Amino acid sequence: MTIRYPNGQAFVPPQKKLTTDIKKLTYSNRGMTLEEDINASNQYYLVQGLAVIHKKPTPVQIVSVDYPKRSAAVIKEAYFKQQSTTDYNGVYRGKYVDFEAKETQNKTSFPLHNFHEHQINHMKAVYKQNGICFILLRFSITDEVFFLEAQHLFSYWDEQSKGGRKSIPKKYIEERGYPISISLNPRIDYLKVIDCIYFNL
Repeated sequence: MTIRYPNGQAFVPPQKKLTTDIKKLTYSNRGMTLEEDINASNQYYLVQGLAVIHKKPTPVQIVSVDYPKRSAAVIKEAYFKQQSTTDYNGVYRGKYVDFEAKETQNKTSFPLHNFHEHQINHMKAVYKQNGICFILLRFSITDEVFFLEAQHLFSYWDEQSKGGRKSIPKKYIEERGYPISISLNPRIDYLKVIDCIYFNL
């Protein structure tokens, strides 16, 4: 199946790098992607009545379908109806929450090419309206997760067009961000960081 962006460009899903080095695998990350960890956390928050935060669905326009069997249909071609904004949004303690989640195999920095301009513009608009806006970054090799407030991303994004670096140094993320340990329930407790930053709890 081919899925295309509104401009007609084909969508190419990111390729996951497989590893056969058992020593690099830990109990916390076996079989779980960052998205799966966040989805599990959001489900925990919802069941516990703590927050209502969901992954945003991406509207798709189907243009070509095959029917190899009467009981089955196979989508052969589709287009994204519109550009995506961020991955997640919802409400917590009466405040609007909006964030993006990204992973990298890099050890020393987080590449800015993982983000798109329309995502940055969306986050800037949310930030301007005093919404809670941030990014969750995972360094896959070391299985470290950081909560970074969106304004720290903006400064690096804006500077790259002026000849600045094309990535955020990990050292900067460690200094300005908040590490989140992987736990059982919730898997990634980002609400604890929100409580600290925005509600002084």
